[in-house]
Amino acid sequence: MTKVVFYRSDGVFYGFEENGHTGYGEAGDDVLCAALSAMTMLIVNAVEIGYASDVVYEVNEGATRIRVTARAALPRFESDERKRYAVAGLFTAYYYQLNDLLADYSDFLDVDVIDRDCV
Repeated sequence: MTKVVFYRSDGVFYGFEENGHTGYGEAGDDVLCAALSAMTMLIVNAVEIGYASDVVYEVNEGATRIRVTARAALPRFESDERKRYAVAGLFTAYYYQLNDLLADYSDFLDVDVIDRDCV
């Protein structure tokens, strides 16, 4: 199972952490895992290249963990309101997309939110 925990500060999503293999299919043929990977990299590239903002991401293949955060989603780190809205919107959209996937893949995917300040 893959557990995805989203980070939220003052109601704004600014990152997430994914842990574990989905187990939906064989390694290399797991379409659910491929979907999560593709959506994760879309967010990383959109924030970093599309919105020219710093994004911190760590991939630990041995521990099957990925962590992605972007301070640009939060007012105290980014003064441009449109950029904040766009970056936070990517994380919010991912959160809702994964919740939609839970309807069909709840045995392989878990989604949660924790409220914590970004440092």
